[in-house]
Amino acid sequence: MKLLITWLISTVAVLISAWFIPGVSVSSFGAGLLIALVLGVVNAIIRPFLLLLTLPINILTLGLFTLVINALMVLLVATIISGFVVSSFWIALVFSIILSLIVWILEAVLEQ
Repeated sequence: MKLLITWLISTVAVLISAWFIPGVSVSSFGAGLLIALVLGVVNAIIRPFLLLLTLPINILTLGLFTLVINALMVLLVATIISGFVVSSFWIALVFSIILSLIVWILEAVLEQ
């Protein structure tokens, strides 16, 4: 049940983030569900390997390179899903930051 709620929170966060940020387009609620699912799977499987491979540069940048990896994960999902368009790397970076903030806020509100 908690997994389903987390998935719905992520979907709502994707849709809200896309609405706020020009350059990001989500075609429908169904596409938002798919984006949240694929982004979760990509972050669970691919992201840890990238973090391990980029550990030296991540240490040098005091963890800020993780933002770059998050943006790359968003761009990867945008290439996989046809109903999700991200116009540039910088837009993907902003999208990933806003998405994280909205997920954090929604989870904090719903836990009370």
